Amino acid sequence: MNDLDRIDMLMLKTLQDNGRISNADLAEKVGLSPSACSRRLDILEKSGIISGYHARLSNKAIGYKMMVIVHISLSGQFAKTLSEFEAAVKRCPNIVVCYLMSGEYDYILRVAAKDLEDYERIHRDWLSALPHVVKINSSFSLREIIDRPNIAL
Repeated sequence: MNDLDRIDMLMLKTLQDNGRISNADLAEKVGLSPSACSRRLDILEKSGIISGYHARLSNKAIGYKMMVIVHISLSGQFAKTLSEFEAAVKRCPNIVVCYLMSGEYDYILRVAAKDLEDYERIHRDWLSALPHVVKINSSFSLREIIDRPNIAL
């Protein structure tokens, strides 16, 4: 972040608000020519500062009304154990977030389910089948208070 100047930061803030903004409009907002803006944008993308663009969908609107926070304990934290678990997690389409943790649990997952019956299926067919798992603790979200897609710049 130290290499980013005022224009880079303004570009990033603008793109966080509207990832579909045209290059011409972005250039105008940040005070660059369209070609200079395009070059800077290319650098931000290639450097990994911009990791992608996507449409943010409403889980509820597409039928996933239940969000479950799942704490996972593994049989150990050997490199092979972790890599096998992580590879298996990536195959489960209902796991939307997975974090390797310090503390009591090895991983925390955020799982989207349509309802309790759907979560039971996910638990039975996916979570219980994950390699090296010795404990699964599920907590059901009652209400989402905040889920920021972006961080403050």
